[in-house]
Amino acid sequence: MPTTPTPPIELDGAVQHLEGTWVPVQESVAESLSSICRVTRLEGNELAVAELSRDWWPLALHWALAGEVGALAAVVVHPTSAEDVSQVMSVCHDAMIPVTAAGGRSGVCGGSIPVHGGVVIDLSEMNSIIEVDEVSGIVTAQCGVFGPDLEHFLRSEHSITVGHHPQSFDLSTVGGWVACRGAGQYSTRYGKIEEMVVGLEVVLADGSIIHTGGHAAGAVGPDLNHVFIGSEGTLGIITSATLRTHPVSSYQGRATYSFPTLSDAFEACRLAIRHEATPAVLRLYDPIESARSHGGDGEETIVLVLDEGHQRIVDGTLATVDEFFVRCGGSAVEHDRVEHWLEHRNDTTALQGLTKKGFVIDTMEVTVPWSKLDAVYEAVRNAALSTPHAVSASAHLSHSYLDGACLYFSLASRPPRDTPLPEIDAIHRTLWDEAQRAALRAGANLSHHHGVGLNRSRYMHEALGSAFNSLQHIKDALDPLGIMNPGKMGFVDKFGTSGW
Repeated sequence: MPTTPTPPIELDGAVQHLEGTWVPVQESVAESLSSICRVTRLEGNELAVAELSRDWWPLALHWALAGEVGALAAVVVHPTSAEDVSQVMSVCHDAMIPVTAAGGRSGVCGGSIPVHGGVVIDLSEMNSIIEVDEVSGIVTAQCGVFGPDLEHFLRSEHSITVGHHPQSFDLSTVGGWVACRGAGQYSTRYGKIEEMVVGLEVVLADGSIIHTGGHAAGAVGPDLNHVFIGSEGTLGIITSATLRTHPVSSYQGRATYSFPTLSDAFEACRLAIRHEATPAVLRLYDPIESARSHGGDGEETIVLVLDEGHQRIVDGTLATVDEFFVRCGGSAVEHDRVEHWLEHRNDTTALQGLTKKGFVIDTMEVTVPWSKLDAVYEAVRNAALSTPHAVSASAHLSHSYLDGACLYFSLASRPPRDTPLPEIDAIHRTLWDEAQRAALRAGANLSHHHGVGLNRSRYMHEALGSAFNSLQHIKDALDPLGIMNPGKMGFVDKFGTSGW
């Protein structure tokens, strides 16, 4: 059976937390939608609709424990084809109903919350693998195919892999990967999702179906794939994606290193990458996270290395990594700590456990030029730890590129027990404002792979500057009524306030 969305935490109520403008769906519109595909209406199905109206945003876990969700859809539709999605969008466009697309709902920025009610399009039943071209090494899959289902089929039937393994792998879909510009844990070898996309099928706001890309390294004007990759359902709904694949390899190399300082480890990773050593996994943990999860002594920085592929390439990559790591003061650790990481890398139980204990926790990942890693690390930690009730700020380097790397911060506050939800919201907002703006000031970008959603919308103008106006023009051209995932990505919201 196909994988289905996984609830982030128990939900015992369906009270709306956000006090934004809420748009109902008229009976005539609901009837029209019912003639297209299966529909779940709010009335009489409040808990079911509440479940379909949320995602894994850590702040919203506090709301859920209090029986609240961000907002409720008036109607949830369950299409099984692009044609269904096209007809749904046409109906909503004519009626000026806001539409929020949702797949695995594993996002952590509130991107799947229908802040203005209206219609949620649940894409998780669009779960067919359409075609595999083994000679060219590409696969076309509907947007609702979950990671485990895609990989199991490709590996067992064709001995190929997409190579995209985000921490949310068990919870996320092909469409979500593309729409939120995701990155897998093996991205240093296989690339981020945008490097895997060959072509897309997209339904626009008025119901039009278009196809973008489709060829290797085409030069037919600007690459339209990139208009929709990372657009989070605000410019179009991705209904299928054609992705590049790689042969499955049984050969693997692993290593663990310890460094006396974080800066030494940063420099070692930079030199290895700059000299074309790109192992699938190159994960550097600061002393806090090294001690917490990888047996560090509280002072050392631990780096995990893993590569897979052709034996000569893997052996050469690990030899090059070792050369520069030793040059920068690193020493190999005999005990294989990579195995422990592999066993626990997708475990999310700590999130639920800490939330139930009253912690306000979240993660923030930003991309940083190599030259500014130390400055961004210090700036974000200092800013986060200066906020009310802050207890921890740590980071690891999770993805590396020729010109920079992703710093992935874990931030935690612990307000007094029984702190009211409005104060929890304020503590979370302050933590994010201080940490995110410190990162931007120190030279980081806004996001690496979690996307923007609702939580980061307020930073979009700061992050993009005057270029944001061009993005708004694209939004206005593709979605002139502003019905697609309103309240997100910093776009003009034509339905009023989102309540956040």
